[in-house]
Amino acid sequence: MNSLTKAEYNPENLKADFIKTYGGQEKEIGVFSSPARINIIGEHIDYNGGKVFPTAINRYLYVAIRKRQDTKIFYKSIQFDGTYQFDVNDNFAFDEKNSYSNYLNGILSQLKAKGFNFPCGFEVLMASNVPAGGGISSSSALECGFAYAVSQTFGFNIDRVEIAKLGQMSEHNFMGVNCGIMDQFIIATGKKETAIVLDCNTLEYEYAPLKMGDYRFVVMNTNKQRRLADSKYNERRSQCEKALEILNSNGVKVSALCQITPEMWENSKNLISDEILAKRVRHCVYENQRVLDAVKALNKGDLAELGKLLNESHKSLDEDYEVTGIELNTLAHAAQKADGCLGARMTGAGFGGCAIALVHKDKVESFVETVQKEYTQKIGYAAGFFSCESGDGVSYYQK
Repeated sequence: MNSLTKAEYNPENLKADFIKTYGGQEKEIGVFSSPARINIIGEHIDYNGGKVFPTAINRYLYVAIRKRQDTKIFYKSIQFDGTYQFDVNDNFAFDEKNSYSNYLNGILSQLKAKGFNFPCGFEVLMASNVPAGGGISSSSALECGFAYAVSQTFGFNIDRVEIAKLGQMSEHNFMGVNCGIMDQFIIATGKKETAIVLDCNTLEYEYAPLKMGDYRFVVMNTNKQRRLADSKYNERRSQCEKALEILNSNGVKVSALCQITPEMWENSKNLISDEILAKRVRHCVYENQRVLDAVKALNKGDLAELGKLLNESHKSLDEDYEVTGIELNTLAHAAQKADGCLGARMTGAGFGGCAIALVHKDKVESFVETVQKEYTQKIGYAAGFFSCESGDGVSYYQK
């Protein structure tokens, strides 16, 4: 099984490794954890007024931090070579040669812009059990985990929603990436055995129970570069905007496609003669309804119904929104028919990236073997897999 199970870093070793790196005493060191995330359902509708339904998962990045007597800053990672040195008085700017430390400096730049002052420097040692590039937002885990660690260490006491906003602002203003806020939001505010129903526009949210019982989510990475994702994303947004304009000009007065209920759509679908535009609207309308239905299913503890909704979501993303591709379809279809799987779908932007499956814990190993075999035979190279449960958002780590 292609997972981190055998090579996971034990966070209980982090303080000892910190002392080996920087010296001093353990009592001065704080250790914080930050999770990865998956979006259970609700894909490509956040920019159409719909809701997303993510959960934090039990794959964590760990940040050990300690104040210094001077103004210097040191960053080091267990997984990566090199130590990066800065000063709290620096005017932080993105520089490619600074590698992952750009994400950390981006957070510091936003904190300083908000008027937070650093009376001294600090040193950081990080370790991660979040697969980099695995489609579960390792960069947002880094941003939010570091922001929370700095906030707690220096007594800033920034609330969790603001931690999420800091992560997004760092991406926008420092990294130059115009991302949404779902990743940072669930990482900052997540709670074990819950998922969050989030409106990405208003940031209104509510927790829903996520009792997995004997089931686990298996994340399946196509290991394909997503060269088409950006251009096709812009094309889909444009198509949705055009469809909304047509509907509004014909008396369906809504400000976003996901305000249209399935019943409203069935009564007004004849207003859109362009079949491609009609398919895009159909996905938005029914995917948003699937989010609402998923919450109802989980409130009843009905994982079989959730699995059915995952399958329907993938079919819609494939046939109506057309953002899957042969790799994601191969993974999802192989998973859906595998023993012990209740349902599976692509997640994220599409055209590569990841899919998720809901699998019985006793069948995970055979599930991975079966799906991997079919995927490798059809695609020509292996996919990546790991299983996970729900986890807590950014936290102080206590062993």
